[in-house]
Amino acid sequence: MSLDRERISRFAEIVGERYAIIDQSEIEPYVNERRGLFPGRSQLVLLPGTIEEVSRIMALASETLTPVVPQGGNTGLVGGGVPDDSGNQIVISLKRLNLIREVDSDANTMTVEAGAVLQEIQSTADDADRLFPLSLGSQGTCQIGGNLSSNAGGTGVLAYGNARELCLGLEVVLPDGRIFDDLRKLKKDNTGYNLKDLFIGAEGTLGVITAAVLKLYPKPKGREIAWVGLNSPAEALRLLSLANDSAGPMLTTFELISEIIVDFALKHVSGLRRPLDSRHPWYVMMEVSSGRSPEHARGVIEDILTGAFEDCIVADASITASIAQFEAIWRLRDTMSEAQKPEGFSIKHDISVPVSAVPEFIELARRQVLDVEPDARIVCFGHMGDGNLHYNVSQPVGGDSKAFAAKYREMNDAVHAVVRSLGGSFSAEHGIGQLKRSELLATEPPVAIDLMRAIKRTLDPSGIMNPHKVI
Repeated sequence: MSLDRERISRFAEIVGERYAIIDQSEIEPYVNERRGLFPGRSQLVLLPGTIEEVSRIMALASETLTPVVPQGGNTGLVGGGVPDDSGNQIVISLKRLNLIREVDSDANTMTVEAGAVLQEIQSTADDADRLFPLSLGSQGTCQIGGNLSSNAGGTGVLAYGNARELCLGLEVVLPDGRIFDDLRKLKKDNTGYNLKDLFIGAEGTLGVITAAVLKLYPKPKGREIAWVGLNSPAEALRLLSLANDSAGPMLTTFELISEIIVDFALKHVSGLRRPLDSRHPWYVMMEVSSGRSPEHARGVIEDILTGAFEDCIVADASITASIAQFEAIWRLRDTMSEAQKPEGFSIKHDISVPVSAVPEFIELARRQVLDVEPDARIVCFGHMGDGNLHYNVSQPVGGDSKAFAAKYREMNDAVHAVVRSLGGSFSAEHGIGQLKRSELLATEPPVAIDLMRAIKRTLDPSGIMNPHKVI
């Protein structure tokens, strides 16, 4: 069912002609997601500039039963922020709602609108001598509303938690246009149900996040990164245990990285260098942050590595000697997802298992993957410190992309069966969207599905909020 001209005109009137996009060439970036798996269509994209405009849009959508897709920076990987191909869903882009309303250094909070770009939030916190620790490869374009809607994780979860733990309060426009204002800075608040947590991770299916109060932290006075070569994930687990014992909360990043993705990055991204002269099957990128001094951070990471060498855990290691080397290591890590694209089609898995089960998962999943495709290239990297791995499988060298893509479901089923056997999750930080909806419905306990559907019906009885996503 297409939208009639009168309805399009009524929506456009709310934001003004300039911010109501109807030209299909201009709409295209809003209806296609970055991996190209879920091409969509829409007759209208709205760019509201105030919370009141969002409220009026949702009130009209509720009145006319018009399906709505809220969208941030459109950097998602599961098709959660784009419309379907029916053409009857409108897109609400939050990019104009991008103000940083307040930085409260005493309370260690920042109040921002949903369209604020993550990197700008990080920079603003830095200018106030504070840290906002959410860090993602897409931070130059992703928006905080999308980060919260997908409960984003990233490289700082080990020390600071994911997006849910970094949010104190929310402002949300409900499907009927009412505004839920919960922009409080409180760290302790037991006045009934914690309603904001319903919307964090809901991927726009319950309402439109328009603003948030974020937690800030004291800016570290010293940060050091070590790049470590190892022979196995089991050794990485031993190193993690040693690092946790030595550094405690000062251990802010612990990334496990396979050799193949380093090769991809060096091959396809200009300006990168291998951090170690020697090659190893596995690497760990480990960061220690100190609130005292650079010397303190360096001493802690040196102590960790000294103990690791004495226990024969690591084969080789280096510590960054300059800001340039520090930034180069982070750039290597941040480009890994993009570096896989030129190698052809890949079947991606965003999984989490108990940290202690990471080595077992990697070995069991390897066997399952090679049963499905003996020549597949396993590309494993991610946040070992919190048990979240990007377990991606690239097509064989010189293989046929379509033939490999045809094995998508079989490969997913094989890997996710291993995840479930270890008490893990098939969706750690990327969300459900369209990509994983059927698996969620098929594998989650029936009571959990019933509760989710009950919440959806209560808040969105007409089913207009980001239809056919999540639940």
